[in-house]
Amino acid sequence: KAPMPGTILKVSVNSGDAVKKGQVLLILEAMKMENEIVAPSDGKVASVNVSKGTSVNVGDLLVSLN
Repeated sequence: KAPMPGTILKVSVNSGDAVKKGQVLLILEAMKMENEIVAPSDGKVASVNVSKGTSVNVGDLLVSLN
C-alpha cells in the first residue's frame, strides 16, 4: 500500500514475477523525493494496480503479492 501520497515514476515488476524481500517493486515520487517501495517478503506478484504516472493517496493498493 502507498505509505504517502505521490506519483508513480517507475514500475519494476509485472504480474507473475517472483520477488525477494527488499526487492524494489516501484518508485514513488512524493514531496520532490523518489521513494523505493520494496517487497515486504518473498513471494510472487499477484497484481500490479498502478502504472507510470498514476497519482496515489495514502493506503492505495500498489502491488499485491502471494
